[in-house]
Amino acid sequence: MAGCMYPKEMRKENQITAKESILLVQNAVDQYKEKNGVLPIKNSEMSTPVYEKYVLDLKKLTQGPYLGQMPGIAFENGGSSMFVLVHAETKPEVKLLDVAAYQKTGDIQKWVDEYKSSRGGDIPKGEPAGTNVYRLDFAKLGKKLEQQESPYSRQYLGFLVDRNGTVAIDYAPEIMQAMERKGMKSADAQTDLRELLVESAPYVPVKSFPYYWIDNEPKATAP
Repeated sequence: MAGCMYPKEMRKENQITAKESILLVQNAVDQYKEKNGVLPIKNSEMSTPVYEKYVLDLKKLTQGPYLGQMPGIAFENGGSSMFVLVHAETKPEVKLLDVAAYQKTGDIQKWVDEYKSSRGGDIPKGEPAGTNVYRLDFAKLGKKLEQQESPYSRQYLGFLVDRNGTVAIDYAPEIMQAMERKGMKSADAQTDLRELLVESAPYVPVKSFPYYWIDNEPKATAP
């Protein structure tokens, strides 16, 4: 019964499937790049956030001799994840993007955009939660509090908004736990701590701000 309390992707049998799928896709990506000299990715804008920028075009892999079939967890195959690359320009590594988190944040972004446009640019911000970052005040939006189930653990994460009205998921609790697992008491002030999540799990921290070690804790930072 306890296993049922975890997000679908984190249950043991699905976690194995995720890791196996990543290995298969990684092998296909490596072969594709070796043969074609480019990565099998979809086009994106320069301004696209780093963990959403390099979405794999699985059709390029399945239509060639690289990937036998579309993985069951792939969004394109009715699954809950999109395959993306991290470190694309140095050592491309396949990871997963949680589509539910991506879509829910997008829905909330629409609420904030409507609020902002109807109130002369005001932002529905609550308490400060980092550098130019605040807790998102759902009461100001006339909505009930929303949280997002984390792909890293069974906990629910809150939402943040920056001074420009951009919405993001608050990964600070997950980063803190990742640091604790590694026995880290502090971190270099110039290091984006989201990389700890990328290193330790199959998922990227989609819809996130950079996090830096400030005042003895990981804090979100926006321009």
